[in-house]
Amino acid sequence: MESVTGSSISPYKLLFRSLTLIPISHYLLLAFLLSIVYVYNLLEFHIIQDFFSDGSVSLTFHSSSDLYREVVSKCQLLHGRYLATPWLSSPHLQTILLNVIVKIPSFSYKREIFRTSDDGTIALDWLMNSDVSETSVQVNGTNAVADVPLVIVVPGLTSDSNSPYIKKIAYDMAKHGWNVVVSNHRGLGGVPLTSECFYTAGRSVDLGEVVNHLHRKQPETSLYAVGTSLGANILVKYLGENGVDVPLAGAVSISNPWDLLIGDRFFTRAIMQRFYNRILGSSLKGAAKLHQETYARLSDWEGIEKSRTIRDFNDHSARIAGNFESIDAFHRWASSARLVHNVSVPLLCLNAIDDPVCTDEAIPWDECRKNKNVVLATTQHGGHIAFFEGMSGKSLWWIRVAEEYLSNLHASPTMSKQQMQKFKESDSLSRDNKKLV
Repeated sequence: MESVTGSSISPYKLLFRSLTLIPISHYLLLAFLLSIVYVYNLLEFHIIQDFFSDGSVSLTFHSSSDLYREVVSKCQLLHGRYLATPWLSSPHLQTILLNVIVKIPSFSYKREIFRTSDDGTIALDWLMNSDVSETSVQVNGTNAVADVPLVIVVPGLTSDSNSPYIKKIAYDMAKHGWNVVVSNHRGLGGVPLTSECFYTAGRSVDLGEVVNHLHRKQPETSLYAVGTSLGANILVKYLGENGVDVPLAGAVSISNPWDLLIGDRFFTRAIMQRFYNRILGSSLKGAAKLHQETYARLSDWEGIEKSRTIRDFNDHSARIAGNFESIDAFHRWASSARLVHNVSVPLLCLNAIDDPVCTDEAIPWDECRKNKNVVLATTQHGGHIAFFEGMSGKSLWWIRVAEEYLSNLHASPTMSKQQMQKFKESDSLSRDNKKLV
């Protein structure tokens, strides 16, 4: 008999032979388990983490903030917790499925065509409280017949009034006693470009004209605004640029990207961020193709067609049309973070830390804390303008937060009224100065 110690068989061969004795089904099971772990990490699922999390909302505000004391302190949702729908416990699933899962009742807007000072065209889509409710609805004790407040909704990047999440907030706000108008970005919402200008990430002038138009049209109506995603950036930028000279009684920012330069860097980091970059870049190209003639005159159309990312698109369009030296210069100019210190309107900002499109690194924490007119609310989870809640996932938590905050603000005896008084004084001073000139 041959001695085992004298055997010349390689230990690696012995290991291989032993591995071949393991049933193939065991290998398939191991591969399946590893793939689950990979997908779980890739999509950043947090269902296990949720079992050990209280889901509390973090609030950042000035220590002597009247806005917090008189309004936000009364918002139960912001002092409660947010836990994502269990089967959507991934920021990527929430974000990707946002416009797929959201179910909205059937309704029709009433469209108003607004012409800007440069002869541009903006579609204003209206949904009145009376359109969705047969009886008078009260907003925190306010008689909705005598004084129905109006909320202006500003959509995200290439969204418009027919985007599911926009229709969802419009309908829910109207059901709770508000009149709603969606201010579509120029060139979106099915309207043509009628001037030598197209919508960009930092173009807040259009919103300013819309707000002034609505104030002139309904001078006794309390005006509020809700901006989502890039619409939130435009809204906050408008507020910061104009200070007290804003006829809004309050505003809400949802999933604001804040700093587009930081956001641009963020889009190049991981697989999923690069995926979003390509998808959003493609949607921008699709929107531009609807107005190819105008874009071709004002920018580099050949470059736009070759664009594969948001940065590429903006480099060949917004940078050129705005005469910026570089794409980074455009991103700095378009960012609302640099102006939040000058916001004079009671403003609630909501961001999810796990937002896969807008990184929390861009959130201006210190600037929000130093401004008494701003309260920043952050949650660990929620994705991008999603915040699905409940087992069915039919409800969007952020819409309930916005409605509760605006209702409390509207019912406040001082907060929104103080802002409107500041605006009236500023407007009066401006008219007096014009008379002197």
